[in-house]
Amino acid sequence: MHPVLFHIGSILIPAYGALAALGVLLALFLAQRTARIAGVDAGPVWNLCIVALFAALLGQRLLLVALNWNDLLKHPSWVFGLGMVHHPLLGAAGALAGAGSALLYARWKRLPLGTTADALAAPLALGLAFEQLGALLAGSGYGTEATVRWAVTYTNPLAARWSGTPLGIPLHPVQAYAALAFLTLSILLLAILPGRRQEGDLAGLFLLGAGVSVFLTELWRDPEGRGTLLGGALDGPQAAAVLLVLAGGLVLRERKTKGQGSRSPTLSPERRRKDGAPTVEESQAKNEAVND
Repeated sequence: MHPVLFHIGSILIPAYGALAALGVLLALFLAQRTARIAGVDAGPVWNLCIVALFAALLGQRLLLVALNWNDLLKHPSWVFGLGMVHHPLLGAAGALAGAGSALLYARWKRLPLGTTADALAAPLALGLAFEQLGALLAGSGYGTEATVRWAVTYTNPLAARWSGTPLGIPLHPVQAYAALAFLTLSILLLAILPGRRQEGDLAGLFLLGAGVSVFLTELWRDPEGRGTLLGGALDGPQAAAVLLVLAGGLVLRERKTKGQGSRSPTLSPERRRKDGAPTVEESQAKNEAVND
């Protein structure tokens, strides 16, 4: 594939970074639309995304520096190559840093957590889809050996240098599988958003969908560097995927429980008429007539 997208003189533009950056930009612009649909101020949502993005990048790089501190002391110039390093542990660290900073910022600005999370669900899935396309070009998170017609074979030495990708061997394009799964999830969440019945529904569905996508696609990823649990039954990302599914189910269960006794009164008059339910004014008039 193509770990380097193109060159500008002696400067090379890595495919992974370029596609990930494009995904971030598209996700940011989509978040402005979904914020308006969800009914939350788009300005603070934009700022929240920027804060979370920088926190994720900073968290990843700080962890990488900490893990390679002794080597960097001997070779300080290696710090400029840290941006080319990809690893599931770095992704997990970035996700935790980004999610934590987003939560703190949302509380600081007093944003409604459920509604804000719903607005960010589809954009986040879209960003992950483009990140996986960048990984496909770079050879990061490569798949297992394959005999299928759509297998990919990496030949660029930079793929092996940056991501440890085996060269000259047909591999499952597992990154494309993941990209398709996340893109489908994003489209579904975007379609569901206008008609969601409770705050937090899309956030829960995103956690469920992302967990299932990660768990299934890991079946075709090479296990190198991904860790093992339960005697090899699960790798690290699959364990995280199980936690995502459980978290998604918990979010949806909590929202359903809280809304069981108050779902109808929270609907707007127009929505209540559409659903055939009486408005508050009609209920009051009926009660007064009964009392008379």
